[in-house]
Amino acid sequence: MSNRSIKTERAIHKALTEAGLSRRDFLRYSGVGAIGASAVMGTGALLHSGEAQAVTTNARVVIVGAGAAGISCANRLNRQLRGADITVIDRREDHQYQPGLALVATGVWERDKVVDRNANFLPSGVNWVKAMVKEYDPDNNRVITDDGQTIEYDYLMVATGLQVNYDAYEGYSRELIGDHGIGCVYDNADHAARTWRQIDRFTQSGGKGLFIRPPGAIKCAGAPLKVTMLTEDRLRRRGTRANTEMHYFAPGTGMFSQPDIDEFLKGHFPERDINLHWHHVVKGIDPAAQEVVFDTPDGERTEDYDFIHLVPPMSAPDSLRNSALAAGEDSNFTGWLEVDRYTMQHQRYENVFGAGDINGVPIGKTAASVKAQVPVAVNNMVSHMQGREMTESYDGYTSCPLITGIGKAILVEFDYNLDMVPSFPFISPYDEHWVPWVMKDRLLHGAYNAMMRGRV
Repeated sequence: MSNRSIKTERAIHKALTEAGLSRRDFLRYSGVGAIGASAVMGTGALLHSGEAQAVTTNARVVIVGAGAAGISCANRLNRQLRGADITVIDRREDHQYQPGLALVATGVWERDKVVDRNANFLPSGVNWVKAMVKEYDPDNNRVITDDGQTIEYDYLMVATGLQVNYDAYEGYSRELIGDHGIGCVYDNADHAARTWRQIDRFTQSGGKGLFIRPPGAIKCAGAPLKVTMLTEDRLRRRGTRANTEMHYFAPGTGMFSQPDIDEFLKGHFPERDINLHWHHVVKGIDPAAQEVVFDTPDGERTEDYDFIHLVPPMSAPDSLRNSALAAGEDSNFTGWLEVDRYTMQHQRYENVFGAGDINGVPIGKTAASVKAQVPVAVNNMVSHMQGREMTESYDGYTSCPLITGIGKAILVEFDYNLDMVPSFPFISPYDEHWVPWVMKDRLLHGAYNAMMRGRV
């Protein structure tokens, strides 16, 4: 074990002792963190979900997407079904550990730490079609790929993730990230690394920094907040904070969906001299002039900047959004996959299920939500194949290690009711603490890899 791992083990052991908990308690309470904890602590422990004997079937199962949700589903279905024809459709060969992108963008991690290969996670015996779905045809139980293949299914698992719409802002494109003072932590490691180049330059000299939260549902809604607070922390550590203006722009009057954390942030940002601006939605950007234009209730407003973290709006991929599987205009989740929020089954096509960011549910576009949703979606699909009642239910669990600075974070866990559901009784979900930082920085990557393989 490395010196770093030994120090981490000792630190966590100290916290457990102070809380009157054993290491076994830590593994029991930590959920997805348990695998990461065991890896760092050297226990070698693995947690396996209880699964019934494999079901024999000749069903054709298509999984659209090879991100965290899609690959996790593939591994679980491959283990729970015997004789099934399982196909994963996704052209992407690189796998991005997206929960780590904010750490890359702020210089805590190197780019290579968050990049792997999908081939390292996909189980043998699963067909991998390296293409993207262009059209969904659920009335005929088939999908059509962008290279012209028609692939039929008996069951469909939609796990595409979401789409980052850079073109929603005039003058913006993904190619601008890393130049003209522009950063964006989404949606891959290259963007994060290029963002760090801009934050590194900005925090060495100071200036005027703008941090944007777009309207609508986004992946990991805490990421824009984390980048803001980590940048502010970097400025203080480098002695350039006094030379810097910081501004956070929100499309409404909220910062976080969980009300207690929203209240905390509305006090915490001003305490750190981060100015809050409500009802500001980006209209466009002039990279050469380093200016951004907002739509506000009082009309257009133009702001100059030295650095801007410019997060675009997000949506379901166009192919899904324009399909019969998407929720309609009368829904609160227009354009997203129309699933039952508890069973993950489509509300109109009973042989279609969803997992991950694509689902039209009130909250839950995080890796922790994937970990909670995937067993529900998979087990309910398998039950449906057998003609049995679907008994699994997702309660909306989501988790965000809300990093407030290097070395400290708040472990925020809540459900559909926006009630806090803490996994660790010795960590307050309302206070900054070093343990959530250790989990984020050193433990959860291993947990994520175990989740991908369907082990938790």
